[in-house]
Amino acid sequence: MPRVNRVKQAIRDGRTATGFSLCFPSTHVIEVLGRLDFDFVWLDGEHGPFGLADIEEHCRAAELCGVTPIARVPNIESSTILQYLDRGIQGILGPHIACRADAEQLVRACYFGPIGERSFGGNRGCDYDHELGDKVQWYRETNENMLVGALLEDAGVIDNLDEILAVEGIDYFSIGPNDFAQGLGKPGEGFTPEVQQVIAEVYDRIRAAGRAVGDDITRRVDVKNSLLSLGSDFLAG
Repeated sequence: MPRVNRVKQAIRDGRTATGFSLCFPSTHVIEVLGRLDFDFVWLDGEHGPFGLADIEEHCRAAELCGVTPIARVPNIESSTILQYLDRGIQGILGPHIACRADAEQLVRACYFGPIGERSFGGNRGCDYDHELGDKVQWYRETNENMLVGALLEDAGVIDNLDEILAVEGIDYFSIGPNDFAQGLGKPGEGFTPEVQQVIAEVYDRIRAAGRAVGDDITRRVDVKNSLLSLGSDFLAG
């Protein structure tokens, strides 16, 4: 039986899943924080220095701690996402989803049929193809435990949002404020009131369509910022 995705379970239970994010490789952090009751660890595979071997080792550490591994991927190509899923990642955040075709590609890459076109391999993400039992049921349960997020970062999102939201199979939508602001022609202004107002309007449209934004289903602490805050407090004290 596929591993239970604790974030998907939290969605089913109607609660907010909690996690922590890593922008640099550290299985030790997962082992330490995994002693607490976190639901997931979020790995930045787009901007962070994670190789595929690192991703696999972080999945092992997370699974040993009962934490669900989720990753932002560098792109939404099927071959890229498959490499992450074959390592053991159970949640994908796809960057730069700017139109319906992007959203459809993200879904196609993340799920087995009949929802998508994920390829089956004999690696750890497919339990090494060992004693899976009824493979039809295994495919279905794996799909049920797949978390898919779409990262909206481009100006085209404003005009294309309704078509993006019409695509089934995406659990939540988030906005990357810095890239989104740059797409609006306002580089470096992601947290200004003007851009934040546009972001709030996009989130309102998402919720009005009956879809979820990231903050609706998850909350996470950034390990990097936590370390910096701890160090600053120590020096100040």
